[in-house]
Amino acid sequence: MSTPVLQKKITVTDTILRDAHQSIIATRMRLEDMLPICAKLDQVGYWSLEVWGGATFDACVRFLKEDPWERLRKLKAGLPNTRLQMLLRGQNLLGYRHYSDDVVRAFVAKAAVNGIDVFRIFDAMNDVRNLRVSIEAVKAAGKHAQGTIAYTTSPVHTVDAFVQQAKAMQAMGIDSIAIKDMAGLLTPFDTANLVSSLKAQVDLPVFIHSHDTAGMGAMCQLKAIEAGADHIDTAISSFAWGTSHPGTESMVAALKGSPYDTGLDLPLLQEIGLYFHAVRKKYHQFESEFTAVDTRVQVNQVPGGMMSNLANQLKEQGALSRINEVFAEIPRVREDLGFPPLVTPTSQIVGTQAVFNVLAGERYKTITNEVKLYLQGRYGLAPGKVNEQLRKQAIGSEDVIEVRPADLLKPEMAKLREEIGSLAQCEEDVLTYAMFPDIGRKFLEERVAGSLKPEALLPIPEAGGEGVPTEFVVDVHGESYRVDITGVGVKSDGKRHFYLSIDGMPEEVVFEPLNDFVAGTTGKRKQASAPGDVSTSMPGNIVDVLVKVGDAVKAGQAVLISEAMKMETEVQAPIAGTVKAVHVAKGDRVNPGDVLVEIEG
Repeated sequence: MSTPVLQKKITVTDTILRDAHQSIIATRMRLEDMLPICAKLDQVGYWSLEVWGGATFDACVRFLKEDPWERLRKLKAGLPNTRLQMLLRGQNLLGYRHYSDDVVRAFVAKAAVNGIDVFRIFDAMNDVRNLRVSIEAVKAAGKHAQGTIAYTTSPVHTVDAFVQQAKAMQAMGIDSIAIKDMAGLLTPFDTANLVSSLKAQVDLPVFIHSHDTAGMGAMCQLKAIEAGADHIDTAISSFAWGTSHPGTESMVAALKGSPYDTGLDLPLLQEIGLYFHAVRKKYHQFESEFTAVDTRVQVNQVPGGMMSNLANQLKEQGALSRINEVFAEIPRVREDLGFPPLVTPTSQIVGTQAVFNVLAGERYKTITNEVKLYLQGRYGLAPGKVNEQLRKQAIGSEDVIEVRPADLLKPEMAKLREEIGSLAQCEEDVLTYAMFPDIGRKFLEERVAGSLKPEALLPIPEAGGEGVPTEFVVDVHGESYRVDITGVGVKSDGKRHFYLSIDGMPEEVVFEPLNDFVAGTTGKRKQASAPGDVSTSMPGNIVDVLVKVGDAVKAGQAVLISEAMKMETEVQAPIAGTVKAVHVAKGDRVNPGDVLVEIEG
């Protein structure tokens, strides 16, 4: 005789407006494609919609040229009957470093005022010390604080450790617990074990957020529900599965008529799915072949959002062909750093260092500044033992921090207001600058000048290369040109023919592959050949120039700071001597092999 199952309605959060498109199209969905469907999304009866946080803030400012705060306000107006949810990186907020406590409190307060109802708060190291101030700020704003376990597997990550973390977060006053399986590492029976242990020892609702990268997401969610989980995260089918989440329609249909029936309207969800099916086509250039089901994630642990962004960034570097080498290197770097969960910012820290190791052909020839800060303890306590030889190579004899990192930070808000000055029209603008000083300032400057221009979306060619012309306005050295792309020819010999008109004059342009173009072009700078020529191993931007002509430098001394893939790296002097020439300035774009600084020994 079977044991009766108690009736327990399962509630649902849909990730379509945040994590789903972060995982599939590198966070590029624009507000203009969200607002038309909001009325229907608002009718579904979701427990919440995830609309903000994660990489969306960065993408809005960096690529889309949308004010992220205005996006939030408009979504709140379009979704008046549904809780809006965001992903908050604890003391990191939405950036890649720890912020002072006054910045954290100010950010949470403004996010709440502008429309966020549920804050899913996590720390990339699962160091609960880094969650306390965020949780306090959310509770002070009268909103829902969700404490989060960043799920991962390693010799130091056990069910008991996760339960102890949940208890520590409960003591801080959280309202619910989320198991955030950002890479799709959960297996069905491990899920059931973890959920049942949490439910037995912590009296709080349990939410399951699992990516489907290994093809087991739906199975994990079903086992979680049977073990007592209260809530699941899903994605509308047109942006579901693979590195995204189990499909909303599929899970609603699977639970329909069971004791766990969600009660959601399946035909309405299907209408919404058809809408986003059409939207997805607009962003085809941001999709990669690495967002489908791939069980290798059980080894490399690369999360969904990181997968699409890493592929996109490697493509920009002309190195997409080496992505499998990077996937193989990521677990080795992660072990060296003491097995951090791969979630922002540690996923970027580990992933970018792995890229540097692969492209340089030598492990840790270049160590990013973020890895150095990590090894010094600036992000919190590493879950496991780090490679001490690497730590010594990175930070030398500097002390390792053992206190909560933010305890060492002075209040920042007054200084930030002063730095950004009149460019900030409100406190939200100050916080945008705080998250991303360089691109934030550029965004605000362009807004004042009325020159905000989002990256262009490439048109989808019609059959036979014919179709409605797509217009772009391109600025080159202060001159504006109207470019109408009217068609695309057949690709042959690695080349693609585009038919377009420039200011009304018809043209035919042949584009060759980026790798060939880069390899065959030296640009304006001469190529490094002398022992004292300073160059980089990766394409990037110059963040700072640390020397001037006439300076005496030592071998290994930092002379430049470059940024690639959102991570900063010191560029060091190859020999001791005197700076003979400096060929770059802050903001310049550079390529591998370019002579950036000349040193005479």
